Amino acid sequence: MSDISASDARIRAVEAASWVVSGKTRKNRARSTAVDLWKRRELVLLLTRREVRARFKDSSLGLLWSFARPLAQFAVYFFALGKILGLARSIPDFAIFVFVGLTGWLFFSEAVQKATSSIVTNASLVKKVQLPREVFPISAMGSVAFMSLVQFGVLIVAVLALGTPPALSALPYAVGGIAVLIVVTLAVGIYLAAINVHFRDVEHLVEVAMVVLFWGSPIVYSFEYVHKFLAGNWLEQLYLLNPVTIAVIGLQRGLWGAGADEVWPNYLGVRLLVMFLVALVALVGAHHVFIRREGDFAQEM
Repeated sequence: MSDISASDARIRAVEAASWVVSGKTRKNRARSTAVDLWKRRELVLLLTRREVRARFKDSSLGLLWSFARPLAQFAVYFFALGKILGLARSIPDFAIFVFVGLTGWLFFSEAVQKATSSIVTNASLVKKVQLPREVFPISAMGSVAFMSLVQFGVLIVAVLALGTPPALSALPYAVGGIAVLIVVTLAVGIYLAAINVHFRDVEHLVEVAMVVLFWGSPIVYSFEYVHKFLAGNWLEQLYLLNPVTIAVIGLQRGLWGAGADEVWPNYLGVRLLVMFLVALVALVGAHHVFIRREGDFAQEM
């Protein structure tokens, strides 16, 4: 029996007890989901481990492939934009700057895409096993988070060894950026996972949208360019309403030590806090949408 089949068998064993969704219990389940998922943390871990194993099944290099895409993108942006177009001359420690932004963006992008297709990908389990359907997008995002943790570890080593170490007073910005990024990713991923079951084009639209949205955050260009061009007008404030943009800027402010004297949005700490609270509200709303639609998942597949 393969590792994936064995994982499926263990998942069915963990969920031996019945679990039914009905219109009568939806409100109660919405309130108790966090507790319910905590009780089923073994199931979430099993599914996360299953996702990671499936990703590198029959691969000779295994986990090392998780570095391939970010390193390739980093190399392209560093040399094409940094060296050829000269951005490295105006952005100190350009390599660290790009690495910080790219690490945050890739987590969001890959986690949302994996979560969007997670219910459809696990159709056999959705139809045969009674379990909280939230475990599928959450475990899909968890597998990406595991890869991102490895990449984040490499980033920290690079920051300390190659760049200017950030000030301790700036680290809360990075923590805030990570918190915003996690909650926003959960909200978007859970919402799109439910919508994609009914409209299968969504996962393809998400792939295209990520290509466009990449340039909506200061990953390969600094916020200072945006500020100089827009001069703080309403378009700049609209630009800063993007939660991923604020999260990436928070990561850069906290980990990009050489950029401590660069231009940053006013009240960045307050913006991060407000965006985190808004993201929590969005997560609650996304979960309600998920609950309303999950009763039809098995029929749609």
